[in-house]
Amino acid sequence: MPEMTFAVRWPDGAVQECYSPSLVMHDHLSTGSWYSVDEFRRRAETALGRAAERVRTRYGFSCTSAQATTEQIRAAVARFAGDDRVEVVTMHPPLPATAPERS
Repeated sequence: MPEMTFAVRWPDGAVQECYSPSLVMHDHLSTGSWYSVDEFRRRAETALGRAAERVRTRYGFSCTSAQATTEQIRAAVARFAGDDRVEVVTMHPPLPATAPERS
């Protein structure tokens, strides 16, 4: 299963590297996009939950790394107001340019 990393810039300027066991993050976040803290949390939790479920379906066990990333994001989110802005700085591997738009 392809894994990926993504980096976000929090409202205080700190950049956090995150891990996902699946490329499903591309279905929920886009490089260069800005989200409110609340929306970013919701999107990231949904995507990481789906990534963990993909691991469970394929390998028969939950992905503790996806859960750890979710907890790290929740801890970071707690430092900011819900309407503060978060930027998705990078996603690696990137979505191929020839791939159809994902929603």
